[in-house]
Amino acid sequence: MRATVWTVANTLGVVAGTPGELLTALLAAPRRPDRVVLPAGAPGVGELAAGLRALGPVEVVWEEQERPAPAGPPRLSDPAAVCAADPLRVTRAYEEEPGAHGGLRAAWLRAGQALVRDDQTPPGRALALLAALPEDAAAGVRDELAALARDAPWSVAGVREGRVTALTVCGGQPVGTGDWRVRAVACLGDGTRIELDERGRLRTPAAPAPRLVEAVAATLATHPATALAAVGDTVLTGDRMGFVHAFSLAGLHQAAPHSGRVTALAATGGPRAYSGGADGTVRLWRPGADEDRRPVVARRPHPVAALHARGTALAVAWADGLVELRDRDAARAVRTFRPGPAVRAVALLPDGTLAIGTDTSRVRLRPA
Repeated sequence: MRATVWTVANTLGVVAGTPGELLTALLAAPRRPDRVVLPAGAPGVGELAAGLRALGPVEVVWEEQERPAPAGPPRLSDPAAVCAADPLRVTRAYEEEPGAHGGLRAAWLRAGQALVRDDQTPPGRALALLAALPEDAAAGVRDELAALARDAPWSVAGVREGRVTALTVCGGQPVGTGDWRVRAVACLGDGTRIELDERGRLRTPAAPAPRLVEAVAATLATHPATALAAVGDTVLTGDRMGFVHAFSLAGLHQAAPHSGRVTALAATGGPRAYSGGADGTVRLWRPGADEDRRPVVARRPHPVAALHARGTALAVAWADGLVELRDRDAARAVRTFRPGPAVRAVALLPDGTLAIGTDTSRVRLRPA
């Protein structure tokens, strides 16, 4: 069943591991599909089709899948074998085999949506598995995956298990939380940490709050925000109507760069602000500058899930599970990674690594 859900979720541009998660993701998406192609005869596909039809006027189309007969069952404890084998067969085999297989089974079932993609390569699978390995995985498995991932655009610099819902950098150190009630976290230049809760209100873990933060909190009490960032002495918020707001002691600057909800914000010195939206665009905005100059930095047919900026680099996470590192000064303009689970937060750390937060872990990747 997992293989079916992952395959369908990939075609629809959402992240899900169960039929319920798939339907929930589609309900929350800005645009629901009017046509869904399902693999005929796949496990649990009838239940999934019924749930999709319950969403509304959705046409379900059945597709016969013809795969070449396998030479033999995959060796589920062999990293090279599972990275090279048919990923749908590997998934079904792990579902039927409860053994740990050196940690490979747990990693595969965690990162599976990224592994079953048609555009995935064996080095890419090895990298995703390495990032998803549990802490008690066999050392030999870890070493072999690292060797198999040598040709991937990243190396795994570290993994910490546990849910992450928000990330940023404060005073040169990563700051994050796994609290579901926190939508975003940000830090002002003086070290003041601020959080955006699930209702769109501003809160400060430490008191007393600076006068600017108190003023922003009062504004959001009646006009809830959907995104938050901060840089220097400026607090930036976004709202469900597509507006971004930059609050500072010098005044308030506003713009409307998006069609629909602002889903993520990031900022660097200047201030130089990036906003991401449910409309699938990332735009650059300089508060107080020419209102007509808000260029599109990235565009995809999926909502933006998270942003973080540092210097000339920008990390973008998308609702379909893709993470991009964009750097106008780097030799490779865009590096990509798919961890498998939905990405909740990203942060560019001072040591040059990219931190990615999901419901299960925080992974640090280093550009290879």
